[in-house]
Amino acid sequence: MAVRRLAPKELQPASFAFTAENLAWAKAQMEKYPPGRQQSAVIPVLWRVQEQHDGWVSEAAIRAVADLLGMAYIRVLEIATFYTMFQLEPVGKKAHVQVCGTTPCMLRGSKDLIEVCKHRIHHDPFHVSADGNFSWEEVECLGACVNAPMVMIWKDTYEDLTPELLNRVLDGFEAGNPPKPGPQIDRQHAAPVNGLTSLMSDAKSGSASAPKKEPVLADAEPKKQTEAANVRERPAPKPPMGDATATNPPKGDKS
Repeated sequence: MAVRRLAPKELQPASFAFTAENLAWAKAQMEKYPPGRQQSAVIPVLWRVQEQHDGWVSEAAIRAVADLLGMAYIRVLEIATFYTMFQLEPVGKKAHVQVCGTTPCMLRGSKDLIEVCKHRIHHDPFHVSADGNFSWEEVECLGACVNAPMVMIWKDTYEDLTPELLNRVLDGFEAGNPPKPGPQIDRQHAAPVNGLTSLMSDAKSGSASAPKKEPVLADAEPKKQTEAANVRERPAPKPPMGDATATNPPKGDKS
């Protein structure tokens, strides 16, 4: 795992303040937890801060979250630097592209998607494009392996990509009209790309390809009485063994 550090001082804003709307939202998240457990809201609050702060979390924002939740600064810093969902440096204004490079996506062409990012955004990850609109990085599994290869932009995934389709997605963000998240080909969610291979019954008639099986226990049959749940089943005790000394007396026995 790569070392994750805060942005250099020259990129850090002097302060951070919640908007009135986001402060009310954060307090509502805190109220979901028992008294004294408001720190449990740290991850959703950090995410909201990132959305407010142009897609990344600054040191001042981390301190503001810690003050709101009554946490030590280092505790919030640990969380922000551990989870890769939190960006620690400025990112593209219109889109930050996270390209999944784990095995299923790699086998399905994620390297070609990375090449698109290198040529269209910047040769190196974590660098903002010349116009300031885009940035990119390679990440570990994003959980859409069936629809590989894929990318995540902000909180949405764009799946079943080719270099041409990724360029089309980026064109949409460039124009301020992002495409619909999910598969970018003609398939529903994660359904088989070549059509159904199972559950082929006729949904309209309700008929199934296999004959309907009768239940093992008919309604008229009484259920068998069983032991109560608190009764332990113990094995039957073994009978005592015979006296071995009768046939094999100890040495020195005169009897």
